[in-house]
Amino acid sequence: MKITIIGSGYVGLVTGTCLADLGNDVLCLDLDATKIEMLNAGEVPIYEPGLKELIARNHAAGRLRFTSDIETSVSFGEIQFIAVGTPPDEDGSADLRYVLSAARNIGRYMTTPKVIVDKSTVPVGTGARVRECIAAQLQERGLPTLEFAVVSNPEFLKEGAAIDDFMRPDRIVIGTEPGASGQKAREAMRSLYGPFTRNHDRILNMDIASAEFTKYAANAMLATRISFMNELANLADVVGADIELVRQGIGSDPRIGYSFLYAGTGYGGSCFPKDVQALERTAAEYGQTPRILAAVEAVNNDQKHVLVKKIVAHYGDEDLSGLTFALWGLAFKPNTDDMRAAPSRVVIKELLARGAKVQAFDPVAMEEAKRAIHTDLANEGSAAARIRFVPDQTAALQGADALMVITEWKSFRSPDFAAIAAALREPVIFDGRNLYEPAELSQAGFTYYAVGRACNGRRRERTFVPPGKVGNGVAGGI
Repeated sequence: MKITIIGSGYVGLVTGTCLADLGNDVLCLDLDATKIEMLNAGEVPIYEPGLKELIARNHAAGRLRFTSDIETSVSFGEIQFIAVGTPPDEDGSADLRYVLSAARNIGRYMTTPKVIVDKSTVPVGTGARVRECIAAQLQERGLPTLEFAVVSNPEFLKEGAAIDDFMRPDRIVIGTEPGASGQKAREAMRSLYGPFTRNHDRILNMDIASAEFTKYAANAMLATRISFMNELANLADVVGADIELVRQGIGSDPRIGYSFLYAGTGYGGSCFPKDVQALERTAAEYGQTPRILAAVEAVNNDQKHVLVKKIVAHYGDEDLSGLTFALWGLAFKPNTDDMRAAPSRVVIKELLARGAKVQAFDPVAMEEAKRAIHTDLANEGSAAARIRFVPDQTAALQGADALMVITEWKSFRSPDFAAIAAALREPVIFDGRNLYEPAELSQAGFTYYAVGRACNGRRRERTFVPPGKVGNGVAGGI
């Protein structure tokens, strides 16, 4: 089939590349000419394991192409996927300007029947607005009878595992309109996704509103599980329970399961924060008060401050001047370079605001982190001079007073603890992802803090550090 993907960001690139790998002829559109030049040159603007190689293979085979020409893209595909961003607006609602602009462009240039698929995460009612935009353009062109159908086909991709999620979906949600046009659209989508239904039918057919709602409901449920466990973890710290044992105890119940029950420093990324807010906003528009969603968001915002609170308690002072912290992990999760709403950004800003120095490392997200944190510190005066981005995790440790783990990259899971102790001024670890076993760290001589693991270390009385002897003496900037 001939497919057009409108928007060559994370969802668009993964969707287009995977559909091309199944043998379809795919043209990806993006209005950012620099991005299109990069893609045509074999470079990929995002990090996703396996994506660069998959793009190269299908581009070389002629099944995957990239353009910034709107008219060409509309003329190309019998199915037009809208996969543009829906960032949060000032009031928390989803900003649909790019979705509706894409719809208007389709109506402006289409000359043959089309199936228009909303792949972007959009609030209930967007499908109807997309139809109105296209119909208005066709009316203006004197083509009011030119057929088209609108479909909602939300994505359920995890950053870091997106290709596997697309190629081995647990469900494919397809929302269509009533009547003959909806039936034709269902048949077209079933044909497109046929390779995924050979073992068993993974397609869930429903109306457009229900499909749009399903995406938000899924992300809100997962965010709720994370915030729920984080709230329990904070309570476990107080009562002396181990949240990891609790996780195993409740996760073994098949009604609950183990997924998204890990305590930590809160969720981030491009989906959960904005989708919870957007669902809250939708509820408010209909006069509803989404109390659980509001609590999920509030708990998550607070959770990003948990490690800094433990640091302040350990040193017994809000003023952290003279202290240097090694920070492992900047991306909001492993196997991505995504810094959107990353907990590391909150942690770094708080440490710098208290006068500390930071030596930070991430295996993949260093460049994105520099840009994001530079933006965060734009109005923070001299704070930017107190953060260094170092080339590896060992360099981050040199001369630091303590280690903080923010992202659970595999390379951080089994480090050389003797080398860590030797590099740090004191053997202190603040583990925001519960990667290590408290008993083992204690036996190794570490003061260890985790989240809900009943291991609150021991308070340290600060000593005077002579000027010029702070950290490893190396100044730095972004």
